[in-house]
Amino acid sequence: MNWRITKVVDVINETARVRSLVLDCPDWPGHQAGQHVDIRLTAADGYEAQRSYSIASAPEDDRLVLTVERLDDGEVSPYLFDVLTVGDELELRGPIGGYFVWTPAMGGPILLIAGGSGVVPFRAMLRHRTMAAHRTLGARLLYSARSMADVIYRDELSRLADSGVADVVFTLTREWPSEWTGYRRRIDMELLRAVSWAPAERPLVYVCGPSGFVESAANALVDLGHDASRIRTERFGPTGS
Repeated sequence: MNWRITKVVDVINETARVRSLVLDCPDWPGHQAGQHVDIRLTAADGYEAQRSYSIASAPEDDRLVLTVERLDDGEVSPYLFDVLTVGDELELRGPIGGYFVWTPAMGGPILLIAGGSGVVPFRAMLRHRTMAAHRTLGARLLYSARSMADVIYRDELSRLADSGVADVVFTLTREWPSEWTGYRRRIDMELLRAVSWAPAERPLVYVCGPSGFVESAANALVDLGHDASRIRTERFGPTGS
């Protein structure tokens, strides 16, 4: 894969520490929902830093969108969050990955389990499902965040839920509004039993988030009787900064 030069055409602040970069990439070859790209930054002295970021846009979207969470000790994310602005250029290569993807041909229902910024590839999947006119395939997102202020794509996800296009379930682990009636806990076996499809319905399950979160959720799903071969995981840690 060759490195491409893209231009930033818009910046969207998703939360206090998360922003989406809307990119113009005229020679983009297309991608599948769930894939990622590599970003490379090169300093004046030749030092290079490279990180991977999930693609937040659907294959049908006009622009490529990457969503970046700022990590204080990161080499790449502080620059993407604090410095990069509209009109700047960015070097990337991709799309990359063929395992953590979803296409309508794969069927459903699909159960998407996200922790924090692990929701990014699921935005692409949910948008793809809607734009490809496959709303009859059941889709459910279980999203764990510290608070509603930390929910990425909050307005878009709320619209999906309110319109009935997809089931969206939030669980908040640290803070919640005074009128909050939803879940106030981390994702565990009991919560998964309450919100997921029964194993007999054989959902395609995708889990994305920090390593410990992913491992715990995947193990709980298997313990509940879900087929391990239908569970796909993608995890990130300090190197994803």
